[in-house]
Parts: sequence; C-alpha cells; structure tokens
Amino acid sequence: MSELLRARELTKRFVSRGPLGARTDFTAVDRVSFGVRLGETLAVVGESGSGKSTTARMVAKLTEPSGGTLEFDGEDVTHAKGADLARFRADVQVVFQDPFSSLNPRHTVERILMAPLVYQGIAPNGSRRAHAKELMERVGLNPDHSLRYPAQFSGGQAQRIGIARALAVNPKLVICDEAVSALDVSVQVQVIELLRRLQRESGFSYIFIAHDLAVVRQIAQRVAVMSKGRIVELGPVEQVFDDPQDEYTRTLLAAIPRINPEWDRRRRELQ
Repeated sequence: MSELLRARELTKRFVSRGPLGARTDFTAVDRVSFGVRLGETLAVVGESGSGKSTTARMVAKLTEPSGGTLEFDGEDVTHAKGADLARFRADVQVVFQDPFSSLNPRHTVERILMAPLVYQGIAPNGSRRAHAKELMERVGLNPDHSLRYPAQFSGGQAQRIGIARALAVNPKLVICDEAVSALDVSVQVQVIELLRRLQRESGFSYIFIAHDLAVVRQIAQRVAVMSKGRIVELGPVEQVFDDPQDEYTRTLLAAIPRINPEWDRRRRELQ
C-alpha cells in the first residue's frame, strides 16, 4: 500500500512572555514522524495536552511547524503557498470536534456545503442546490433541509453536515479532530459507521484524533500513541491493544473500563 502523507520530525514550539517580559518556550510537539497510507485510517491518541491536535493542525497546515517536513502525494508541502497551498487544502479537509462552532450559524446548510467549492473556484455538476442536496443525502441527512440553519439540527446531524462539507471537494485525506467525542455513545456508533462507509465508497484516508481508545479500535488500522508531544508507540491497532510495549499505552488501555462488545461485533461484521 503506497504512502499518501509523510511527516518527518514535525515540531511545534510556542513562546510566551511573563508579566516582567520573561520568555518561556514550550514544545507542544517534539520531532513527530509518521506516515499515512492510501485508504487507511491512522488514529492518533493521547490524553489532553499530549500534542495530538497540534499535530493534526500542522498536518492540515492550519498551524505552521517550527521544524520538520511534510510530504503529501510525493511533494514537499511544508512551506506551500499560493496555488500549491490551495490545491493542498482541496486534498486535505478537516472535521472538527464541535460542529456548531465550526459551522457558521448565519449561513444555510447549502451555503456551508458550497463554501469549499467557492474557495477553490470549482463549479459543481449541476446547480449548487442540487450538489448540496446530494452531499446531504450521502451523509444520511434529509436533502430537503438544505435551506435550514445549523441550530435547527441535532449535534449528530450537525456533525454530519461537517463531514459533508469535508467531502465537497473530493479530498484524499480527511482529518477527524475528536470528531465524535462530543456525541452520545449511540450517535458515535452511527457516525463511525458513516465514516467507514464513506471511506469504502471513496477510498480516501483518515487521520483520526481521539482520546477514547474504545472508539479508536472501531475505525483505525494503525494507531500512534502520543504523550508529552512525542509518539511513544506506533503500530497496527490489534498489536498495540493486545501487546502494548510502552508503559503510557498500558496506562491508557487500563483506563478503559470495558470495550463495548456490541461495537466489537459490528466492527467484525464490517471488516
């Protein structure tokens, strides 16, 4: 399986100033390296403050790295600008944790879903309304609700809108940054099954950021465990879960009271 993305020694340092002007350097991500293969899901897990979301933002080029390189589809995109950056943004889309904070409350769903195409200067096949309805139907929403506003949807439905927006420009990589953590467990299962179905249909890759290992086991083929800005363990999901090598990974796994057997059954049926 060929590699779509390769991060090498990605580093992010933040600088702050104290009340007397004293400078403090904080390294949020420290020389992180990993790859994402075509059509696979790589989960990045760790507790709050581990650096996983900062890593995701660097990969999506929402945050500039302090060091390291990023290659995508065989090209160095570390310092991509202009047309190269616009092309990269079409290929890499993000689904955020809180759908309501990432969806403009003043815009209709149709306008929200068409925004990536407007930014990229892409004309949809047919009318914008028809394309928006097609995207809504694809993620399991009523296409007749395309002129509604985000506040008129439930949390799970709003997250489906965020997923549909990410799919609007046919990306090669979708980064899910804690995309199901704010949802009820039953809704989480539905959204995870939706993400898996969309991947089977379109063949794109996921980077799935999460702190819940029980969720990760349902969707990922490989997992990277982060602690204090570094990857402490990286490997196939079954290997990491069944034979963790790092003490921090064992601590995370011990914190799971019990992996939902119904999720395990559904995962096996879908594989």
